[in-house]
Amino acid sequence: MDLYAKIVLFFQHGGEFMYPIALVMAIGVAISIERYFFLARQTSANRRDYEKILPLLRQQRMREIQDLASKSKSAVCAIVTEGIARLSHTRRRQDIEYAMEEQLLEVLPHIERRTPYLATFANVATLLGLLGTVIGLIGAFTAVASADPAEKASLLSQSISVSMNCTAFGLMVAIPLLLLHSMLQSKTSAIVESLEIAQVKFLNLLEDRPERGAEGGPGKPRTREGLIGGAYRRSDSDEPIEEAPDRAPQGSRARSHAVHEHDDAAGVCTAGVGRVHQDYGNRSRLSGG
Repeated sequence: MDLYAKIVLFFQHGGEFMYPIALVMAIGVAISIERYFFLARQTSANRRDYEKILPLLRQQRMREIQDLASKSKSAVCAIVTEGIARLSHTRRRQDIEYAMEEQLLEVLPHIERRTPYLATFANVATLLGLLGTVIGLIGAFTAVASADPAEKASLLSQSISVSMNCTAFGLMVAIPLLLLHSMLQSKTSAIVESLEIAQVKFLNLLEDRPERGAEGGPGKPRTREGLIGGAYRRSDSDEPIEEAPDRAPQGSRARSHAVHEHDDAAGVCTAGVGRVHQDYGNRSRLSGG
């Protein structure tokens, strides 16, 4: 009972600025309690859904992941659902990553909401305490100026001690609010980091997912096999092959040139042999004549 009486007396001697400080304290405590339970629920829900989604994601069971995410309101389910939805339109990692980052940006305000107010309320409580002390000192000096000179010292000391109650109460409110703000900010950062880790894990596991064939069955990843017969080829793909330019190899051109030279030489030799036979026939007729 004595403690309660001291608290009431302390509050009464602090002046009228004690009431705004008490209001700031009440709002700060209410925000701290609400944020603590909200972040605790988010942490528990994200961990639970992440442990359920990860095995399904490793087995590439996308339909079951969508069914699970539709029944949950956790942040990790919302991000993974957005990535799977974009996966039905494109397989580029960059596009899927942009979609998941967009969903993460939508989730972050709900996680970080109202937590920065605690630091602001701590500063406001401190400033209100100082303002109340200054106002109290101004009133004390004004009262002492018209008091009996023998009582001035006692009245001044008493007024100063009463005015300092406002500053003390402001600090008593500000320090716990700052500690609560640090604790909640740490929990918020942990949740955001866990969501980013889940996003990267999803993208990495998604890259190992094989492509589906033309009939919807599992397919094989595309592999490059190089240039074969002047055309670029992809295994297990129905895409049209891009024909390379009609360029004969260097060796083929050389062999063709050699064949043409050989044919020209053969023609020259044949003409020469024909002329020799013609000359031999003319000489035989002359000698016979």
